[in-house]
Amino acid sequence: MIRPATIAALTLALAAPAAGAPNCRLALLLALDVSSSVDAEEDILQRQGLAAALSAPGVRAAFMSTPKPVALAVYEWSGREKQQTLLDWTIIDTSRTLFQSAARLGLSQRQTTEFPTALGHAVGHAATLFAQAPDCDVYILDVSGDGVNNEGFTPKQAYANFPLDGVIVNGLAIETFGSKAADLSARPGEMSAYYRAELIKGTSAFVETAKGFGDFERAMERKLIRELSPDILGQLSFGGN
Repeated sequence: MIRPATIAALTLALAAPAAGAPNCRLALLLALDVSSSVDAEEDILQRQGLAAALSAPGVRAAFMSTPKPVALAVYEWSGREKQQTLLDWTIIDTSRTLFQSAARLGLSQRQTTEFPTALGHAVGHAATLFAQAPDCDVYILDVSGDGVNNEGFTPKQAYANFPLDGVIVNGLAIETFGSKAADLSARPGEMSAYYRAELIKGTSAFVETAKGFGDFERAMERKLIRELSPDILGQLSFGGN
């Protein structure tokens, strides 16, 4: 887990949103679940776990693995119209910019606590953000969450009605089996199976699994390295949004 002192040191100059950005190899949009099933401690584990994963040496190396940079943006989601941008599109072209972005995310605060899991609306919101993204070779939406859709339209309905044809969607399923009262009827692996069946989309799309929020940092680091791999990106056929 990233240390508070490390986060504070990284906030000296926070990354600004990209403007007039050069062409990039990947526009990577991360979506974090802050629905009512996520308590305050779990939210901290998720938020600081993302900051730590982005700061990990392997992830930094993956971001910097080619001269062509990556554009990164992050938002949180819960209910139908409850999405909040945490990091606007930022061109990650140096380690400094990556660390600054990680610091901003580690220090961010959730905006809502009591809304349902509107997964389809979270996916639909991504279309708006991708419309503001720089010109990139590949577009990936990465959704993290611990619960099934229980409000509004589904992800598949979002794919049918929003301009997301050129977007690959990956998932980070947070398995919380047996850790709280709401999970007593769940089965191990249920969230991962749900994300595979209902969420992911596109060539080489995949689901990474976190065994609880305490495992979020490890799972996020592993997933980011896979998504940022030049070999994987070179095989993808999607080339725009």
